[in-house]
Amino acid sequence: MALIVHKYGGTSMGSTERIRNVAKRVAKWARAGHRMVVVPSAMSGETNRLLGLAKELAPAKPTTPYNRELDMLAATGEQASSALLAIALQSEGVEAVSYTGWQMGVQTDSSYTKARIERIDDERVRADLDAGRVVVVTGFQGVDELGNITTLGRGGSDTSAVAIAAAMKADECLIYTDVDGVYTTDPRVEPDARRLAKISFEEMLEMASLGSKVLQIRSVEFAGKYRVPLRVLSSFTPWDIDINEEAVSGTLITFEEDETMEQAVVSGIAFSRDEAKISVLGVPDKPGIAYHILGAVADANIEVDVIIQNLSKDGKTDFSFTVNRAEFARTVDLLKTKVLPTLGAADIVGDTKICKVSIVGIGMRSHVGVASKMFRVLSEEGINIQMISTSEIKTSVVIDEKYMELAVRALHKAFDLDQPAN
Repeated sequence: MALIVHKYGGTSMGSTERIRNVAKRVAKWARAGHRMVVVPSAMSGETNRLLGLAKELAPAKPTTPYNRELDMLAATGEQASSALLAIALQSEGVEAVSYTGWQMGVQTDSSYTKARIERIDDERVRADLDAGRVVVVTGFQGVDELGNITTLGRGGSDTSAVAIAAAMKADECLIYTDVDGVYTTDPRVEPDARRLAKISFEEMLEMASLGSKVLQIRSVEFAGKYRVPLRVLSSFTPWDIDINEEAVSGTLITFEEDETMEQAVVSGIAFSRDEAKISVLGVPDKPGIAYHILGAVADANIEVDVIIQNLSKDGKTDFSFTVNRAEFARTVDLLKTKVLPTLGAADIVGDTKICKVSIVGIGMRSHVGVASKMFRVLSEEGINIQMISTSEIKTSVVIDEKYMELAVRALHKAFDLDQPAN
């Protein structure tokens, strides 16, 4: 009798009819003898609606931060969907109970709106499972050491589900979404994108960090750290599909690399539109300058991605880096008010009309010339590369945003990702 964690996204919980279908699916797994923990997201659009109400009431720049209250507010979306799912399960004749994150014992730090899980106390849930109940736990949230409700940031329900699966040593965590697995790239950009039957954990981690929206990156990090078996599949298949067929559908995120996976030099193309570039011009070229710039940015809890420092000329250099587009204005303001006055730089300039396109594949470890092929393909399409970042299994480029779809399609074809897998 396996312990299985199901996670359902907002679109899967988007209406009472969809919640009823989720309940029927979960009931099917429970009746097959599995011990079931279910982690639902808020109903589609609910978190945005709640935060929109807060935005109407709150000043643009409050003198007193209200992130604690935003977490209190946003957490109610998952609480509602969890209770509704438990009700739907009970109406199916399945004994079920719903818990909030704090009732489950999801302990986090106090970083409101983007808290991190520190530990999980699963004793209460195990008692319910032993009693034959399906346990429904709110995703996206927990509680800090002072008892304040916290949320994990957008996509946090994925992280909750994987963390719970890790804490409980679940046999598998199934992530049900509005797509039927992980694709070689976004099918909305490249219609010839293929669904992958399996992908390595390392590749999935890179894909998630580089812009793939299928899984939230922290959930993949959790899965890798605690070796949680993970599968991505669709909640829009018929709920009464044969359970043995369903159990092997979608995309398996695996920790085992085999020869078949190695044959694919590139497994996928990831991209992100949410990028902005900032350049600090005329910086004195001396030790510690990178820390002087990026230390202040890190202290403000702003994540930096691609970084480039140019060659020195006359004792000066230019220092460029990218941040999430939503953090662009705050980063520039921070640099101008707190860094530039003591830095001795000439100016700060920025560009919000850029994007990042990446190729990912564990086969890149054993093949040479992959990056040069990428650069050649982009050159043939007349696309200028502004910045480059590499790791053992990925190469990323920053380019003008208007060329993003062209770049994705050209690279997808060049690396034969439109061809059926062997």
